[in-house]
Amino acid sequence: MNYSGPENRVRVSLLDLIRLGELPENGKLPTERALAEQLNVSRRNIRAALDRLEEEGLVWRQQGKGTFIGQPRDPMGDLAAKIVGETNALEVMEARLCIEPELAAMCAQRASPDEITRLRQLAQRRFEAADAKATELWDASLHRLIAQCARNRPLLTAYGLFDNIRRNMDWVSIRARARSTSSVLVSHSEHTAIIDAIELGHSDAARNAMRDHLETISAALHAALDSKPHAED
Repeated sequence: MNYSGPENRVRVSLLDLIRLGELPENGKLPTERALAEQLNVSRRNIRAALDRLEEEGLVWRQQGKGTFIGQPRDPMGDLAAKIVGETNALEVMEARLCIEPELAAMCAQRASPDEITRLRQLAQRRFEAADAKATELWDASLHRLIAQCARNRPLLTAYGLFDNIRRNMDWVSIRARARSTSSVLVSHSEHTAIIDAIELGHSDAARNAMRDHLETISAALHAALDSKPHAED
């Protein structure tokens, strides 16, 4: 999508703030008033730019709560997560490997062109993220949108279990230890392969690409945990 004029300038400035700024764990942006003061523009300009970002799937709003980056979490997943009990990063990866390849395969048959565009935008934001917290927020948003595009409520609820768990800071810390400049490039290439297969409507290719991607992450997590055996999972 191409926009011109002050809206686009504010949009670009907001994206820079998202990429470079310190974000809270839930990815909540400052208020419209605070953003307007920070960027020295009107609240109308901020609101219009946020509208564009919401259309692109890069932010979402919750009435009375504010604006958040990425994609909204499934409320049923939040409810289910309350009864999960204790778990760890490796168990979460096992669950992801069981469910996400099938979600990607379904997504290949059911995602709309606009949703595929959003997937590419989220993948790019994940690639450009400046710190571990932003990387996790964009990465989770990308995988969450794939799950949503599968349009299967029971599987989406199951996905919500580990989507909720991965937000805690222990998870972010472990993933950060497993990440390197080369692994960021590999992840971006793998994300692109998943989205390419989805866009072509190739379920088997999407399933295999997602499985390959998750196996890469799993191997990196094992290596990170083995290098620090007393780390809390």
